[in-house]
Amino acid sequence: MKKILLLALLIFAFTNIFAQENLQKIYDTEKAFEKAVAEKGLNRAFIEFSTKDGICFFPGYPVNCIEYFTAQTASPAALFWNPTFIDVSSNGALGYSTGNSVYKPKGKDDTAAFYGEYATVWQRQPDGSYKAVVDLGISHEQPNTETKWTSPADSGKELNEKKYSAADASTAFFEMATKQGINKAYKSFFADDVRILREGKMPIIGKQNALGEFKNIKSTVNFAKRSVFVGAADMAYISNSYTVNDKSGKTLEKGNFLQVWKLRENKWQIVFDVFAPAPPEQK
Repeated sequence: MKKILLLALLIFAFTNIFAQENLQKIYDTEKAFEKAVAEKGLNRAFIEFSTKDGICFFPGYPVNCIEYFTAQTASPAALFWNPTFIDVSSNGALGYSTGNSVYKPKGKDDTAAFYGEYATVWQRQPDGSYKAVVDLGISHEQPNTETKWTSPADSGKELNEKKYSAADASTAFFEMATKQGINKAYKSFFADDVRILREGKMPIIGKQNALGEFKNIKSTVNFAKRSVFVGAADMAYISNSYTVNDKSGKTLEKGNFLQVWKLRENKWQIVFDVFAPAPPEQK
């Protein structure tokens, strides 16, 4: 019995150290990415730090990052950001980060500055490095800049040995959102510490704060059929388009969403939810 307990403690300790190393590696990748933007320019940096099939949203619609930035004229823009929250799967294959950002179209000395919050999903590569598979964000007023980053206490601890499927949980979420409304679905599937990004708003943290924010919304949210769904151990993400309609069916907003799901005590929950509206279509 003592040997079993000791083995369990050793496995727990190893898993915890492994998770911390990967969290730090994602943070270091973030800072290397930011440095590359400053030294090599926006285009080269995104090409360098994106996977071959990595998706960015320019100008608000999904594009292949490498193809898009390869085709664009070199941009003089400066982009600064600071990760404030990072999480990683128990096997280290998948992670995500979010934090505040500052975009200056004409370079670092530009007096025009646009503030926002970014969201990046990271995928570990065969050489152990991390590259971005999804990158999007929202804008908001200038925040009080945060300089420290945190991660949840359970980072990398749920091994999902029973192979519970996030796809089943997400299917139930989308069905509930369609039949009973988005608020009901969020109430059922939001994690207690969920993080929400919405255009024009500072990050909303916590289930109760999020539900309070959405409770008076009467519009209908329609999600496109799932096309991007990737999972690794206790973490998975989904990204696609959405539309928001009023009671008459008129479209109020179109955009792209990102959800990160996490397995906790054998239940898949939404821990990160981002809606990034697309610009109005040109007529």
